[in-house]
Amino acid sequence: MGGAVSAGEDNDELIDNLKEAQYIRTDLVEQAFRAIDRADYYLEEFKENAYKDLAWKHGNIHLSAPCIYSEVMEALDLQPGLSFLNLGSGTGYLSSMVGLILGPFGVNHGVELHSDVTEYAKQKLDVFIRTSDSFDKFDFCEPSFVTGNCLEIAPDCCQYDRVYCGAGVQKEHEEYMKNLLKVGGILVMPLEEKLTKITRIGPSAWETKKILAVSFAPLVQPCRSESGQPRLVQLRSAPVHSTTGRAQPAGPGPSCYPWQHQEGYAPGSHQRRWTEEHTYV
Repeated sequence: MGGAVSAGEDNDELIDNLKEAQYIRTDLVEQAFRAIDRADYYLEEFKENAYKDLAWKHGNIHLSAPCIYSEVMEALDLQPGLSFLNLGSGTGYLSSMVGLILGPFGVNHGVELHSDVTEYAKQKLDVFIRTSDSFDKFDFCEPSFVTGNCLEIAPDCCQYDRVYCGAGVQKEHEEYMKNLLKVGGILVMPLEEKLTKITRIGPSAWETKKILAVSFAPLVQPCRSESGQPRLVQLRSAPVHSTTGRAQPAGPGPSCYPWQHQEGYAPGSHQRRWTEEHTYV
């Protein structure tokens, strides 16, 4: 779905229109949307459509409509230091916007079914870090993307503060999704043709709110390996932060600065990643 707001001439005009239509309602979400140009996540030949409130798909690459992403961002109630899991992370556009809010002590994971899209997301992330002025203006929690089926996350995976699923969730998978959340956490997902916000208010207590009608492609069911066993998606546990000596916030994931031991990284800074030869890694 999409087309709820007028087309913009550029990213700022698109955000102005989303604000006017009340899809963007908070300053944090507005700042994240303005900081990352939606057109940067399009293939060059399709960029003229980037500021329309429409979904875009080319092969396996997909972007939801801006009005959907803004509703998702608002519903997630993001705050610095939280852990976030994006199921069906796609181009990495949403994960990067989330990373601007989570800050250096957050955790930002994405699971994507298609390996070519995972590589596309990593390329777009590299370009953002290398070239965007916004990278220097925010304490950025860099997304970490893995390829796999989000219905096959390893059972020993830690739980997250915030979870978003970018594909239609069948009713039989609702409990699986809810169990990815910590108590107090928020899950946003398309469920039975409605974008749905679920808050875990206790070990077995939930609050559910329907946000708006949507139409998403359904989750792809897992395929068994040749051995008949599931291909488990591994999400790493949080390490000790190298500059503070403290563990990262509760939840899964690598450091938000996984390059921190590489040549050229200054602890405590957020400089771009350059090798000794000044080539980007």
